[in-house]
Amino acid sequence: MLRIPAAPSSIQKGYPLKNILGLDAVDCLAGNISYVYPAFPHAEFKKSALEGLESLEFMERGGHIASALQQYLPPKYEEAIQVILDSLPPPNIATERLGLAVLFYLPYSCFISKYGLEKEYNGGEDPFEISMKAQYELTKRSTSEFSIRPFLINDQERTLSRLKEWVSDPDPHVRRLCSEGSRPRLPWAQRIPAFIEDPTPLLPILEALKNDESIYVRRSVANSLGDIAKAHPDWVFELCEKWLGDASKEVRWVIRHALRYPCKKGNKLALQLRTHAK
Repeated sequence: MLRIPAAPSSIQKGYPLKNILGLDAVDCLAGNISYVYPAFPHAEFKKSALEGLESLEFMERGGHIASALQQYLPPKYEEAIQVILDSLPPPNIATERLGLAVLFYLPYSCFISKYGLEKEYNGGEDPFEISMKAQYELTKRSTSEFSIRPFLINDQERTLSRLKEWVSDPDPHVRRLCSEGSRPRLPWAQRIPAFIEDPTPLLPILEALKNDESIYVRRSVANSLGDIAKAHPDWVFELCEKWLGDASKEVRWVIRHALRYPCKKGNKLALQLRTHAK
């Protein structure tokens, strides 16, 4: 039976985040893959995944376990990622109060970003489409916001094009990936220098999602604008002023949330815009 291990509902004092990817997670991951891929060397994988794990922090553990997976899954990326997809438990329906258990999927995300970009891991064939499929499915369970970023950095045109398609997806987890995964300064994640320099390519995504029915998605839009405001405050102020023209209550909420940082800095225009968005 496919499952994910139990974890606290939130970060707790005395419980390091890295513990989420410990022995239970490795055992669960091995069990899920063995369930759909009987040839998987369960014991050998666990030994490799646990070796040196204790000294690593949370994000490092994700990459370490992904490397162990690559040793024991089929050598061709397309075949390996299909095994991973087959081993995923059902998607999440909820968007709030998911707790920390979904962080169990980090090694899968790391696997995609480490091995899903280059032809050399896929028998000389372009892995782009299978990587997009994998991230689409993974984000329904947890998030692909970390794994999508190397694709935006190395293959911006194709990846942005796909995200622009996904903004109208019926699943809020997929729609949120479009704005959260493209945030220029996403916490814990690799920054996207091109979007720090010029956020203009993100505008179609932000415009499409600013009125989203899910606050889970709208919060991500606001956070992306907050990232952009750190380097381009005038760009964000101009956009917010434009949106205020016929703003719904949802968009006004996005504007207020997006302007928190410049407001804390005492920026007069940000304070005025936030007042008008109430």
